[in-house]
Amino acid sequence: MADSLILEIADFEQDVLTGIYSEETGKPQPLRFTISVRLRPAERYAPDTPLTASKNYMDLKFAASEALPAGVHFKLIEAVADHVCETLFLQDERVEAVTVKIVKLALTEANEKIGMTLTRERR
Repeated sequence: MADSLILEIADFEQDVLTGIYSEETGKPQPLRFTISVRLRPAERYAPDTPLTASKNYMDLKFAASEALPAGVHFKLIEAVADHVCETLFLQDERVEAVTVKIVKLALTEANEKIGMTLTRERR
C-alpha cells in the first residue's frame, strides 16, 4: 500500500447562496464544511521541511469561502462540494482526492445533521 497524506479542515462555517425552497433562495445559508484532501506525500518530513513539501491548510478554507463565485446561487449543496473539489484540484497537482462534507445548518429542527459527503478522485 502506498503512503498517503490527508490534510483536513473540520467544522468550518460559511454562508453560501444555496437551496431550492423559496425560503432559502435569495439569501445566504449557513453551511458547515469538513474538507479532507489526500496528497502524494514527500519521501520524508524532517523537522526543517518547508511548507512547499505539503499544502497550506488555509487553501482548504479558501476553497469553501473566497473561491466560491460571488453572487452565484447553487441549487444543490452537491454543486457547492463539486466546486470545492475542482478548486483544490486546480490549486495543486499533488492533490489525489478530495472529500467534502457539508451540513446545512438552517434546516435543523432537533439539532440533527442534514447534509451530504462528496468524494472525488483526480481524473
